[in-house]
Amino acid sequence: MKKPLILLTSIVLMAFSADKPAYKLFTASGKETEYEKLLKEALKADVVLFGELHNNPICHWLQLELTRDLFAQKGNSLKLGAEMFESDDQLVMDEYLAGKMTDKTFKDEAKLWTNYATDYKPLMNFAKKNKVSFIATNIPRRYANLVYSSGTKALDSVREDGKKYIAPLPFPYDPEVKCYKEIFEAAQGHGGENLPKSQAIKDATMAHFILKNIQPGQTMLHFNGAYHSNNFQGIMWYLKQYRPEIKVVTISSAEQDTLKELDAENKALADFTIVIPSGMTKTY
Repeated sequence: MKKPLILLTSIVLMAFSADKPAYKLFTASGKETEYEKLLKEALKADVVLFGELHNNPICHWLQLELTRDLFAQKGNSLKLGAEMFESDDQLVMDEYLAGKMTDKTFKDEAKLWTNYATDYKPLMNFAKKNKVSFIATNIPRRYANLVYSSGTKALDSVREDGKKYIAPLPFPYDPEVKCYKEIFEAAQGHGGENLPKSQAIKDATMAHFILKNIQPGQTMLHFNGAYHSNNFQGIMWYLKQYRPEIKVVTISSAEQDTLKELDAENKALADFTIVIPSGMTKTY
């Protein structure tokens, strides 16, 4: 009588071992958790920083799923924002979302990333259909390049109508913040302090436009490269500099060869870390 039970147990174990999950979700401490927990915490936040791997399809799918689920409960008190759109394109984005231009005109007018059609257009379509505000938060590339080539003082020479697309100057900067210190050390002196400062002005500007566009009771779901918010730094550091009391939930993304547990180097990256198989197909 025991043989059928043993056989059934073996079949179940074989099926489980053959399972190939597309992702697993972990807390900062490395404890496996569920999407429902992430959603619950996101609903209580003023800002959710969703750190993505730019070419990972699981990240982009989960971004859209989280957008849908937050909207289902928060309605138009949900706002979207993204690194992938530069602040001087806000008017173009607003006009597109209001139905005042075609997809082709939007593509011609805005500075869209090469993977826009596959990875960010679904988010834009959702915002357009549901009348959700979508904020272009990133600094115009020309100004970040100006910092890299000539330092932060060069921003003083920008015309006043250009400065409205940048975080208020002078912006706070601490070279000892881990993410900027690591950029400086990794570059081995190339670019000097201007290199981490050109990253910092992006983070500061994104934080500035996030805060400028949310009111009490609203939540902004912000999409950015994971390195812009990993280790609770980057954008989050600036959010806390500008508004210390703000409630932020961070999400990071990482690829691992195995999803059994969170690798040591991926612990404490964020409140929640999406772990995806290293062999996952890429969007570009």
